[in-house]
Order: sequence, then structure tokens, then C-alpha cells
Amino acid sequence: MHSSEAKIVNENLSHAFWAEMSACEHFVQIYEADGVFMDTLAGFIGGALSQGDGAVVIATPGHRQELDRRLTIMGLHVDRAKSADQFLSLDAEETLAKFMIDGWPDEDKFADVVRNILQRAAGDGRKVRAFGEMVALMWAHGYHAATVRLEHLWHHLCQRESFALFCAYPKSGFTENPSESIARVCAEHSRVFPT
Repeated sequence: MHSSEAKIVNENLSHAFWAEMSACEHFVQIYEADGVFMDTLAGFIGGALSQGDGAVVIATPGHRQELDRRLTIMGLHVDRAKSADQFLSLDAEETLAKFMIDGWPDEDKFADVVRNILQRAAGDGRKVRAFGEMVALMWAHGYHAATVRLEHLWHHLCQRESFALFCAYPKSGFTENPSESIARVCAEHSRVFPT
């Protein structure tokens, strides 16, 4: 199979996967290659924008820039979606700083910060899809218990507010007991997206 054929097959699998999700799913992807992760993220966010839904991305600057590039290539009007608050693209470190206290997520501050973001993206009744890379950053910095706690807070908010949530972790970040650590992270999610 040629690389262009493989890419079409992967895109079709991605669209089929996202089409099956319910309003309050919490997905995770453990990825080895950045390109694979970005393909998944572009499918997730691009699908929301093309359907007129709201989209929230809380990620690193590099991933946010690459996502904008990919969404533009897909024919989506990224700037227009951002100006209408249909697409919110936020910095992960800055967002984390708003609710972390002494290396631990404060539940009330987290709920206030994230609910405000979700309400902006929902606008006049739009469904919302959200991606968060904050957990991957925390895990990479060694805050493993706090990461699991943050995943737990996300999961409960997802259930209460009915939005689809996607998280991703680079496999290289799991250095101590990789299989046990990956299983611990995956247990906090309703589905694991194939790499």
C-alpha cells in the first residue's frame, strides 16, 4: 500500500471512530510518532468545526500551530472559527497555572476555568469537543498522582457537561514501569484510541 493510500485508510478509520462517540466520551491516545497524534487531533477537531460544533484545544504552542496548519489544509476557516469563539486554542502551561496549587489541581478552580472555556465554545447551544495536553505535560514533569487526579476531574466534568474529551500522551514519557503507568492512565478514560 502506498503512503497516500495508507493516509486515506487512516483518515477513514479516524472519521469512523469519531462518528461512533457519544456526547460524553473521554478518549486517550498513547502515541509514538507526533505525526500520528496530529492526524488524530486534526480529525477530532476538524470534524467538530466542519459540523458547526465548538472545539477547544489546550496544548503546547508547537502542537497548536501544527493543528492550525492542518485544519487550514483541510479547508476550514480557522481564523473565522476563532473569532466567533467556535474554536478556542489555548496554551497548556498558562491554563494549568490558573488552577494548580503546589503541584496539585484545585477542583473548584479547575471547574471554574474549564466551564468558562466550554461555555465560550458552546456559544448558542453548540456541541463541544475538547482536547487537553495539560495532563501529558504534568506527567512529563513527574506529577503522576496529580495527573491521574486531573484526568479524574476532567472525566467527571465531561460526564456532567456532556462534551467529548480527547487526551494524548507521548509513549516516550512513560519511563518508569511503562506498561503499569500506561494502564493507570488508560483506566481513567472511557476509550483508548488506537495508535
